Amino acid sequence: MKRALPALVTTLLTAGLQLFGALEARSAPLRVGVWLTNSPSPLYYEPARIDRAMAELAEAGFNTVYPNVWSRGTTFHRSRWAPMEPALAERNPNLDPICRISSAARRRGLKVIPWFEYGLMEPAGAAVVRANPEWVLQKADGSSTVTLHDHPMVWLNPAHPGVRQRFIGLIGEIVQRCGVDGIQLDDHFAWPVELGYDPYTRALYRRETGREPPANHTDRAWMTWRRHQLTGLLRELRETLKAKGSGSPYVSLSPGPFRFAYNHWLQDWEIWALGGLIEELIVQNYAYSVAGYAKDLNQPALIKARRWGIPVEIGLLAGFGGRTTPMPVLAKKAQLAAERGHGVIYFYWEGLWGQFAGPEGGPARRAAFRQLHEASFPDPYPRRGRP
Repeated sequence: MKRALPALVTTLLTAGLQLFGALEARSAPLRVGVWLTNSPSPLYYEPARIDRAMAELAEAGFNTVYPNVWSRGTTFHRSRWAPMEPALAERNPNLDPICRISSAARRRGLKVIPWFEYGLMEPAGAAVVRANPEWVLQKADGSSTVTLHDHPMVWLNPAHPGVRQRFIGLIGEIVQRCGVDGIQLDDHFAWPVELGYDPYTRALYRRETGREPPANHTDRAWMTWRRHQLTGLLRELRETLKAKGSGSPYVSLSPGPFRFAYNHWLQDWEIWALGGLIEELIVQNYAYSVAGYAKDLNQPALIKARRWGIPVEIGLLAGFGGRTTPMPVLAKKAQLAAERGHGVIYFYWEGLWGQFAGPEGGPARRAAFRQLHEASFPDPYPRRGRP
């Protein structure tokens, strides 16, 4: 019995801390945010358009924006680590849209969390891939290309020191330059499960375990070892940001549902949350029907996440390309999230009341979003930019 007491005390203390964290998280206003991106959108190329967008979002009850800063092997500022996005370099290379968004958003009380969309993924023909072939993960047959959204992509190795230095450098530039409120990684901060048979990874695995990587890429021990490498990069990112005087790093993660994220991308976001490696979780839920969406809200990992004491939001598809979610459906999904204590993050800006507003039209959707947020996500703290 005496030996059991310390374990019991630890268990009770842990449960108490989780309860305290959960209560603290629920006392704050729920997050209502939107992802911003240049594709397809003219937002990033005109200062006046950026300012107007931030004003409209604040007026419609949003409190956070997630601007994409890293996409298709390019970034939206002058960087020592990667080339500037071609359209920005041609149209307005001195604009610095992320810092412009940060400044305009802060004036209106909005939080800004830059989104590193491509994570460790690169176009197969990117300059960094051609210059550093040893950085690229491979399949068992020696190939490296993964087709995603009809484009050939490769993944850089999260265990390679050169990849780590570049990845952390890309993020550190924005954190230090733009005065942001955190950074976001998504489902591309990953190690695709079929990859890991390149010479560098094989040698590292052999050195650490004394064995060759198994031919079965879903072997659990092999998956766990690679997952630990990805976790190690996340931990190093946090430690580096903190050491460089950026304060306590705020890391938002936007993965898919847990089983898919782990089995396909080796993202163990449950362990990352419980281990204090992320401060916010946004689980993407792009189910077409309300019934399918509601079912996904009840996945076991998401139910547990509500007790972890960190903000847990749901990613909703507002509109993109040929798919626009009708406002009544979108409102019902947002309300279901709010009833469970989740905020909502919409994908993406142009699908709110912009070019992908659908047949309902921009003005009607803009008014509907404001009514929805006032009813389901009341903000107890007045913010500039809202009447």
